[in-house]
Amino acid sequence: MCSLSQAAAKSIRLINAARQIEAVPPIFSISPKLFSTDSAEPTSGPSIDQFLNPPRGLFYGRITGITKYTTKNDIISILDESDLGPDKLKVEYNRSYLPLSMMVEFSSPSAYDSALKAINQKGRLFNLRRVDRAQWDAIAPYDGKAILLEGIPSTALPDDVERFLSGCQYDSSSISMPPRSTQRGPVKTVLVRFPSQTLAVHAYITKNRGFCLNNQILVKILH
Repeated sequence: MCSLSQAAAKSIRLINAARQIEAVPPIFSISPKLFSTDSAEPTSGPSIDQFLNPPRGLFYGRITGITKYTTKNDIISILDESDLGPDKLKVEYNRSYLPLSMMVEFSSPSAYDSALKAINQKGRLFNLRRVDRAQWDAIAPYDGKAILLEGIPSTALPDDVERFLSGCQYDSSSISMPPRSTQRGPVKTVLVRFPSQTLAVHAYITKNRGFCLNNQILVKILH
């Protein structure tokens, strides 16, 4: 009889304890994750891997200090350890088609560093600065496949230009004739593209110093 009373009393104590637990305020039952010092959202800052592993891939640079006589081969000769070909360089021209700089595409950061070292050692007349991909893409590549006709009279028409280029194989749809003011008065600078470098050189050899409407024309190859 005593054992039955003890068991009943024990059951009553357990029931009361359970009721007390149910009465605990909800704040104490919140998941401990909400109190963690870790942010719930991933951080957008640079990771440690970005510092331990330097960026790889293509690098771009701009070489200034060039003149109208500076060629791609001149730059390649100076940067001989950077494994460059002519297709990795673009000449940046101003509106008068005078060269401003040479844009260079490097295969890796180490190639850019080697070029910077070579410039400091062998090409002190030039200056190399890093640029982004957008600046490289913004430069139109001529690659020796375009010529510039200087001295075309302002009254010249596309037909006059085509007669001047008679015997040359070129892209007639590429002819552009923006007018330009000079000391001799208004003239047109004509840009013409060719299918290959060989055809552009042929036009230069056969047409340079020729005449269009009694004006002597100077032919330049754009690189």
